[in-house]
Amino acid sequence: MNWSGIPNLVAGTFLICAFVSIARNSRMPVSGLWYTGWLMILLHSASRIFTAAPGIWGKLVNIVLWSSLAWAGMLFMYSSIPYRQDRSSRWMLGSLSLANTLYIIALTIAPSGHWTLKLAAAALGIIPFAVTLASIRRVNHPLRWILVFLYASLSVVLLNFQDRPGNGHEIALNAVMFTVYMGCCVLMLVTYRRPSSGAFITIAGFFSWASTYVAMPVMHAYMLNARLDSEVWNLPKFLVALGMILLLLEDQIEHNKYLALHDELTGLPNRRLFHDRLANALERARRSGAKAALLLVDLDHFKNVNDSLGHHVGDLLLARVGAICSGRVRRSDTVARTGGDEFSVILEVPTSREDAENVGHSLIQLLREPLQLESHTVRIGASIGIAVFPEDASDMDSLCIAADLRMYENKQRAAYARIALLAAAPETPS
Repeated sequence: MNWSGIPNLVAGTFLICAFVSIARNSRMPVSGLWYTGWLMILLHSASRIFTAAPGIWGKLVNIVLWSSLAWAGMLFMYSSIPYRQDRSSRWMLGSLSLANTLYIIALTIAPSGHWTLKLAAAALGIIPFAVTLASIRRVNHPLRWILVFLYASLSVVLLNFQDRPGNGHEIALNAVMFTVYMGCCVLMLVTYRRPSSGAFITIAGFFSWASTYVAMPVMHAYMLNARLDSEVWNLPKFLVALGMILLLLEDQIEHNKYLALHDELTGLPNRRLFHDRLANALERARRSGAKAALLLVDLDHFKNVNDSLGHHVGDLLLARVGAICSGRVRRSDTVARTGGDEFSVILEVPTSREDAENVGHSLIQLLREPLQLESHTVRIGASIGIAVFPEDASDMDSLCIAADLRMYENKQRAAYARIALLAAAPETPS
């Protein structure tokens, strides 16, 4: 057994534990793929301990050793593409993982010059090209053509060098791993175009990782007296892991910033951001001598929906109302959730009282329509208060008070109208 691999296995285990603890709270959809990829790296480190096994067991360990490393790279590449939900992307992941594995098996078992090696090398170039052509109508992204180019180049290199006497198999294996991890580097570079330390460290780590499969054989061939410990060659792996952890943390920080200013349920601005935007809207209106309008929308019968159908349906209702309000105003306007069942709408310059009343009337009509929420059909309504700057108020607080008072006046007026309607209805004979 190769006991020198134990430290890397232990370090990798602790690293994955740290990665999982951070990824558990991450909202990045790639965190699960990254976690699975690092499990493959852990399998690679564990396999290295048994590389001295004799006979068929040694060959089996060698296949697992290099296949797990290729699978990890495939998962990292797959996580970097923006169209990974497309079916063809899953086909590309599966077929390339299989092609890499079959080539590693052929390289381990077949002798030099055997037809299976040539077939497996050719398949590595043909498969991505075939998948790309088959799905070109749905996905024709530059990243896919980059992948095709990388694997076509790999296929050419393998067909020319894999049968070289002495070190042909070593060159071929290093070429496969170089292609996998240079692919990770290129795809991450194209996808994560943001000036963050996490992105930079991850991309630099993948570049260094790929470069080791060129630097290591060159040093062995031409710098016989230069020897580096295996830990040095493993540094790029830990660099990539550090970069990915930083990316998860950066994403969590951005999400927390988002939650500080937005309502998590509806995705709309919350009260804090609403006040900021209202202050800016009034300042712009004041400078231009124009008008701005504030609409307060209070839902009717929301408590009945919550009590009778449950909070889940109530949450769906709030999200739907947010979407209805957002769909009725301009992109320059603001819709915010400022209370439990209260929404606020800021109509920016240019606007007028007539515009505000038209928006309010249309919202009332839209919210009176029956809403289908999963298997439930609910009917609500809304009371709306409108205040126009500077006619109704000259500052933000006064404008909010004016809109709030008018909203309650309209709610009371609607309630009195319903009572009068019920009182006027003829009694049902017993």
